[in-house]
Amino acid sequence: MNNTAQAVAILAVAVASLTCAVQAADRQPIVCDGQYRNHLQGITSNQKDTIYWSFTRDLVKTNMKGEVLKQVPVKYHHGDLCLAGGKLYVAFSPGYNSPGQPSKVYVYDADDLSPLDIKDVPEVTYGAGGMEYHKGHFFIIGGLPKDKQENYVYEYDKDFKYLRTYVLPTGYTSVGVQTICFHEGFWWLGCYTIEGKKGLVKTDEAFNIVGIYDTSPSVGIVGFGPGHFLFARHFGEKWHAKAVWARADETAGLVFE
Repeated sequence: MNNTAQAVAILAVAVASLTCAVQAADRQPIVCDGQYRNHLQGITSNQKDTIYWSFTRDLVKTNMKGEVLKQVPVKYHHGDLCLAGGKLYVAFSPGYNSPGQPSKVYVYDADDLSPLDIKDVPEVTYGAGGMEYHKGHFFIIGGLPKDKQENYVYEYDKDFKYLRTYVLPTGYTSVGVQTICFHEGFWWLGCYTIEGKKGLVKTDEAFNIVGIYDTSPSVGIVGFGPGHFLFARHFGEKWHAKAVWARADETAGLVFE
């Protein structure tokens, strides 16, 4: 290698290192301003400059610094949520994890969080707790009684016509699945790690289980750009929340960056 080529190679390494350092600096935890009445149920994002937080009885919209842009009170129990076509969709059940409880989806304007519609999803047997939008369809998860050894994902079309139920042989997870996210070819389902249970189920697009892991995105997870996730966590006094950056890992499922 001549001197010019060597200098170019060194410069390329330096630029790559600086780029990585800048990206790492940009991926600082995002603390949601405020303290809320109930715990966080889920997060979603427009993948650009906005995060939406569902705190059970409060919907909150922030920028990427965690500064509140809009906050509205909502009925108990609003769960995990997703964004599609300029609208915010939130899974809802007043008696989550109880057989026969009403399951609904509350629809809001993503700009000002004004209410737009309510959809019934009665097939979600144990209370709708979370949802995701993928390829024009909605996928809803919910609670689970202790005598069940499998979890369920319910698929609906864009008009909330019921299509099918996927059965996931996960074993019992405490009160079912809390959060759901599709990112880069895989489904990521967050569960509580109560009673020593695993906290993350990863499946392929057809809901075949790829892995079950200890880490627990049970209060929120959303894909954000190639290779990255925002992983919600509680901190401090009840109830504060933040989103930290994570990436996929073959051994641990997800690891913090």
